[in-house]
Amino acid sequence: VQLVESGGGLVQAGGSLRLSCAASGSTFSINVMGWYRQAPGKQRELVATITSGGGRTNYADSVKGRFTISRDNARNTMYLQMNSLKREDTAVYYCNAHSLGLGSSSWGQGTQVTVSS
Repeated sequence: VQLVESGGGLVQAGGSLRLSCAASGSTFSINVMGWYRQAPGKQRELVATITSGGGRTNYADSVKGRFTISRDNARNTMYLQMNSLKREDTAVYYCNAHSLGLGSSSWGQGTQVTVSS
């Protein structure tokens, strides 16, 4: 599975951005997709995940109520709508796709999100 993120950029605090993750390859094998982020000097952390069929979602406490994860299976694309952005949301955001059957996990190249005060 190949993943390509887009939609990052510079935004003022309180603003919004929408990230996209386009998947290609063996997309039929994907069970769970998610967004992770890594700020400078920090470990990569989970932001949100979504299952393939039922659309069950899970969010980090720090983004609950502000971020929304969704996916369009017909377009093999996952989204992250980010509202009420804070400076602490500044990070490189990575898309992940996990296949239980193949026992593999794929990562995108990352997209930078910078929130200014």
